[in-house]
Amino acid sequence: MSGEIAEIVRGAKRHILEVRILTDKAGVQYRSFGKSAVSSLSREAVIKQMLESGVWAYVKQRPYGLIADPEANPKAVFVSCFDSAPLAPDVEFLIDQEAENFKTGLQVLSMLGNGVLHLGIRPGQRIDAPESAHVHTFSGPHPAGNVGIQIHHIDPIRADETVWTVAAQDVLIIGRLFHEGRYRADRFVALCGEGMSKPCYINAVSGQRMDTILDKHLKEGHFRVIQGNVLTGKRSDTKDSLSFYTNQITAIPEGDQPEFLGWLLPGFGKLSLSRTFFSWLSPKRSYHLDTNMHGEERNFVMTGEYEKVLPMNILPVFLLKSIMARDVERMEQLGIYEILEEDLALCEFVCTSKIDVQKIVSEGLDYMRTEA
Repeated sequence: MSGEIAEIVRGAKRHILEVRILTDKAGVQYRSFGKSAVSSLSREAVIKQMLESGVWAYVKQRPYGLIADPEANPKAVFVSCFDSAPLAPDVEFLIDQEAENFKTGLQVLSMLGNGVLHLGIRPGQRIDAPESAHVHTFSGPHPAGNVGIQIHHIDPIRADETVWTVAAQDVLIIGRLFHEGRYRADRFVALCGEGMSKPCYINAVSGQRMDTILDKHLKEGHFRVIQGNVLTGKRSDTKDSLSFYTNQITAIPEGDQPEFLGWLLPGFGKLSLSRTFFSWLSPKRSYHLDTNMHGEERNFVMTGEYEKVLPMNILPVFLLKSIMARDVERMEQLGIYEILEEDLALCEFVCTSKIDVQKIVSEGLDYMRTEA
């Protein structure tokens, strides 16, 4: 946004928490980078323009899930063109809103990957991809849309390799830089979940206050607002700002009400993937889910539940225990370089031991970085 800096909010040790901007009443003023035909630019020129404009932060690298090193040379760039997460926005619909910008963005990514660009699509999905792009079709439930799952089945990451990934809607923003000649950071955000008065898409800008987005959309009541989906998103507040990578805001009921007898009841109305409750007798039943975990962390035991929801050729429980033991060699052998927290999010959801799987993965990746 363009405008006047109204306030700088600082925390402990003068750490900057927020920079609040009063936007121009006449409209947003954009810095012009000039419209460019991507084919006429060198890879170095493309990277330089992306760095100067600020869009480079949309390019992530694996392993570790960090912002990509512009001096690195990845073996490929991967884009998942659909999202299979709960209540996720329809990526195909979003792409259709700016088809030319998306096409330009893919051309840029193909150049960044030295011509090696992999696109993951769902069956029947059409994509206007560069001729050099490798298009792969994935079917099945979540996490089929996770780019990490797709990388695992297309070209797994080895210890000495790097790949870059970009989210589909971020490809649009990168494409705008070259097709329109400006960094336009607005995006469609899906408002979803039981706490929303009416699920819909709205156009928002990164950094916009959440209360301006949720006004007239959030129901009255005790709901948890999540930036992202219910599996991998982060708890938010109406005073927060829309984060840089958020495409979805979910609101679900807080599960903070005590339950009489808890798990001792038959639980016909509770979702159970391990047949703890008799609800498994009605496999097609719909459920109203909240944030209640229905239990606390207990012994980490082998149940076989993780393997049912993780379509990767790794041993998730052994990998997690090797992370907890800080066994670097074992972690490498079991596939630590292939995963991020989102790839094992369903394992956390189905875990009968209530293990904080994503936290363990995050700590393991941080530890591997320090040991590298």
